[in-house]
Formats: sequence, C-alpha cells, structure tokens
Amino acid sequence: MKCVRFGVFEVDPQARELRKGGVRIKLENQPFEILEALLENPGRIVTRGELQRRLWDEGTFVDFEKSVTKAVNKLRLALGDSAATPRFIETLSRRGYRFVAPVAVLGDQPPVAAAEEPARPDSGDGLAAAGTPESAKPGRWRWLRRWPLLAIAGLLAAVVTLSVGTRSARLRGLVGMPRIESLAVLPIENLTGDARQEYLADELTDELINHLAMIGSLRVISRTSAMRYKAAKKALPEIARELRVDGVVEGSMQRPMDRLRINIRLMHAPADRQLWAQTYEGNASEAAALLRQMTVAIAHEISARLTAEDSSRLFGQRPRNPVAYDAYLRGRYLWNLRGPEPITEAASYFKQALQEDPQFALAYSGLSDCNTIGWDMDTDCALGEQYARKAIALEPDLAEGHVSLAMAQMCQFQFADAERELKRGIQLNPNYVTAHLFYARYLLTMGRAAEALAENDRALQLDPFSLAVNNLRTNVLVGLRQYDRALEQIRIVQEIAPEERFPHQQLARIYWLQGRVAEAVAEERRLAPLVHSERWERGQAEVEAAYETGRFRSACLKSAQLQEWLYQHYRPFDDDPIPLLYGDVGDDRKVLEWLDRLLREPGNHISLGLKTAPEFDFLRGDPRFQELLRRTGLPQ
Repeated sequence: MKCVRFGVFEVDPQARELRKGGVRIKLENQPFEILEALLENPGRIVTRGELQRRLWDEGTFVDFEKSVTKAVNKLRLALGDSAATPRFIETLSRRGYRFVAPVAVLGDQPPVAAAEEPARPDSGDGLAAAGTPESAKPGRWRWLRRWPLLAIAGLLAAVVTLSVGTRSARLRGLVGMPRIESLAVLPIENLTGDARQEYLADELTDELINHLAMIGSLRVISRTSAMRYKAAKKALPEIARELRVDGVVEGSMQRPMDRLRINIRLMHAPADRQLWAQTYEGNASEAAALLRQMTVAIAHEISARLTAEDSSRLFGQRPRNPVAYDAYLRGRYLWNLRGPEPITEAASYFKQALQEDPQFALAYSGLSDCNTIGWDMDTDCALGEQYARKAIALEPDLAEGHVSLAMAQMCQFQFADAERELKRGIQLNPNYVTAHLFYARYLLTMGRAAEALAENDRALQLDPFSLAVNNLRTNVLVGLRQYDRALEQIRIVQEIAPEERFPHQQLARIYWLQGRVAEAVAEERRLAPLVHSERWERGQAEVEAAYETGRFRSACLKSAQLQEWLYQHYRPFDDDPIPLLYGDVGDDRKVLEWLDRLLREPGNHISLGLKTAPEFDFLRGDPRFQELLRRTGLPQ
C-alpha cells in the first residue's frame, strides 16, 4: 500500500504516520482518521455525519460536535493550517470539511488536484452544479487499490451529477474510455436571444480554452482556430480531422434573470460520441468559478495529467472583481477583432477593468499588447513594457505577462531579454500559442530559420488556422530559400483569409525573387481595390511597360518607387517591400537608406528579415550593413 503526498507532507496509511520532510509528526488517532477521510475524497465535502459514523460506533454517546471540532483543530495544528486562510482543510459551515490541496500517490500516479465542489442552491453563494454528489463509502484507504478510477470519481463528484457520473463510469467499464491527448473547445453558443451577449459567449469560450491550456500534458487548440467553427455545421469527425484532435468540448449559454447557466459536454470527436455532460449555474458574477469547475471536471474525466504546478496555476488565481473581469472580457473580445477602431476600444475596456481592480494583472497585459501590437495603429513599445512589467509584478507566474513583456522588448531590440521572457512564458503555459509564435519570430530574427520553422510547427499544432502563424511560416520558408513550399503556404493563407492583402504581397515578393515579373505585377495589381487611386493604376501600367521592353531592373525599380508612394499616401500599408525590392536590383544605397529609416520607427518589423532575407545577401559583407545589425543588437 503506497504513501500519499500533499505539499511538504507525506502520509503512510500502513504505518499510520504523518511525516514532514521525512520527520514523523505526532498525530492522535481521531485527527489521523479525519485526515484519512479527507484524503480519500480530495476536493469533495466530507460531511460531519460521515465523520461521526467513521469515528464512533453506532450507539456511542459523545458530544460529537465538540469532539470533531477539537480533532480538526489538532489536525490543522499539525499541518500548520488555518481555518481563516486554509491551505489544506476548508471548513464549510454546518456542512463539513473539504481537502483543497493537490494530492499525489507516491511512485504511482501524477499529482491530482483537489476540485472545488459547487455549492448547492441553498448554500447562499449563488453557485451550483445541477445534481447531488455521491456520498463517500466508509473504509480505510480502499481507494489506493483502485486509484485511477476512484481518484477521478472523487474529483468528479464535486461537479458531476450522480446519474451522469454513474453512466460515465459504466461506459468506461464496458467499452473503455477513449484516450484523449488533444482537445478543441468549440464556440459556446449564445442562447440568450440577445446579440449583445455574444461577446460573453465568445469570451467564456476563450477563458475555458485558457483554463484547459494550463494543463501541460494536454494539447489544447487555440482560440483563433476554434472560432472558425462558430455557427459552422460541420460534423465532429470532420472537425477532428481538420484540427487533429481526439476530443471536443461543446457548450451553450443562457442568462435567466441575473444568473448564468452553461450546458457543457465532452465528445470523443472521431466517433461523434458523448462521454460526459453537465449543467453549471450561478450568479453572472461567478463565471470564473464556473469555468474553473468545468476545467477540473474535464481534466479528470479524460484522465489528463494535472500536475502540482498545473493545479497551482488553476486554483492559485486571486479572486476577480466581477465588474473588472467583465470589462477585461470585452476588451479581449475587441482586441481579437484587430484593426484601429477595435483596438482603441479594447484599450478603454482594459483601463476600465483597472479602475475597478487596480491589481488585475491580465488587464495590464492587455494594455501592453494594445501598445505593442497595435494592428495598423501607432505603437508605444516603451509604454507596453511598463504595462507588462506591472502585470508580472502582480502575478509573477502569469504567462501572458511574460510574453507581453517579450513582445515589447523585441520591438525595442532587447532580444536577449525577450528570449528569456518567451521561454518563461512557454514554461508557464505550453499551450499559449502567442508565446510559440513570437519565439519563432525571435528565432527568425536571430537568423536561426530552421529552429524558427520547428517552433512555428508547434504554434500550428495549437492554432492551425491562425493568420499570424501561417503568415510567419511564409517568411521562414523564404528565409530558408524554400520558395516552392513558401508558395504552397501562401495558398493556405489565402484559404484562411481570402480578403487579406498579405498573400498578394508575399506572392509578388517571391515572383520578383524568381524573376517572374509578369506574375509579380499581376499580384501587385490585385492590391488596387484596397487603394482606389489613379496614381496606383498608372504606376502599375508603367511597371508593365518597363517589363515589356525586357528590362527586369527597370520594372523592379518602378515597382519600388510605386511602393514608396503607396507607403507615403496610404499608410498603414506595409513598408517592408520597399528595401526588399531595392535589394532585388542590388541598389545598396537605397536599401541601406530605407533600412536605416525603418529601423528608427517604433514597432517596425523589418528586423525580422535582416539576417535571412535573400534580397540582402549581396550586402552581408558590407560594413554599413554590419553596423545596422550591430545597432539593432543582432549577431554579426
């Protein structure tokens, strides 16, 4: 029979010993019995009635209330715990006790986090999961003989109804639980009948994804790719193939009066088979608690490895001000829409969140991202860095904060510091796709294109339909001189975002590199609907005329001049093509002039290609180019 561990403590049920750092701590029989009962049911309330039946034979007359309170106090004293701020044993008034710390079986299973049992409707906190948890069966440590099943069952008892739990257990017993190592959360459906609540449904989806992403052993598809299936009518097996996942979480949301009701179900996607379902309901302000309960239930239903670090991230979050949290959700919803107007409004919501809760680290991370990655807005990377550092000061283990700081540092050419923060962000949340995306950008900027491609692969596994991730892949493949693969990648980008201008610009770039002038000009012409200018139309005709005379250099210079005009009159069009086109014709003076100019602009991304762009190969040994690299902190 194996020992168990929680925090710095170990319990040996055979020797009936409690140890701290290998040193035995004296504990009387009744406190030890209570500790046994709590550890047999991690996360579930053990009622006072259950403890009475366990500690005293039927017919024994004793002042039970006083005795059990005294025994629990002795147990807390041995553990250094406090009823006011419990780390291990939580008291639920007039109901019982709950063990709230992660528990691990030594030498067997990975750590298992204690789940929170949702309060019943009459508990006064307004938060409930439908149904009544199954009562614990008496017995000493029999759970150790059946640990994989009973550990999951004990945790699910907090959030799953007896009937659903029984059916799920029967299903596992008869046909076996499918192995689920990857998961997608489809957009939660808004059933309120109020379109103004759409943001809440989307952000509940986003937050559930973020919660599940804290489980390091589980691959969780990112928001961007999941949101492509909003209102889609695709079959689950097809979605599973496209996202390469085993499991899918589906849900719907209602808001009766001032309450929030979420119906959620877990599906084995390849077989389109339901594995588990549950309804959660509580006050609208308790969304975060509901999501945390869902996460624990899903994790343990699929037997995901929930380590002590995962549990700490999930359960160690500080309580959130509901008004501030709502403002933050609205801000993230707008930030994800991209563009100048949404991002301006997003920043105002993040500021509103901080007015309600000045200690809200996620809101500072959001403000940092607004100032660093402004999507066609002027950026202030130094201010973005300040906001990111504030987020980290408030929550040192917040992955979003570390990645926000890295993003701000990269646009200020603080590359060594940025790499450290990116690695920390990935360590804290391996499923945070933005961390992988910007680490791939960092590696490409350093000239490590092969490593950048591998990191981009990891980002694609998490977010296969991300425009940013797929766009970056094109740049990486060009840096590797793999032009055919880059052209294939651009076709993928066009399928994802057919209205975007980037694929046309990237195609034109590759065609110029390959000397395919007619095709390059054709792609540049396709930008015309975005410009609506006679000057642009005349310029394209001039490029074509120069090509028809058979002069590649003349045509390429005309295109570069046209791009200069476009940049000056139709910002925020990309400026990167200008030095690249001058590089195609070997005009060192113009290339260096534009690189010097662009590198002085805050938030410019031209540094991304300085080490790998083929257009700059003819300048690699030029001292002036080497000075540019030195100035930006890049390796020579």
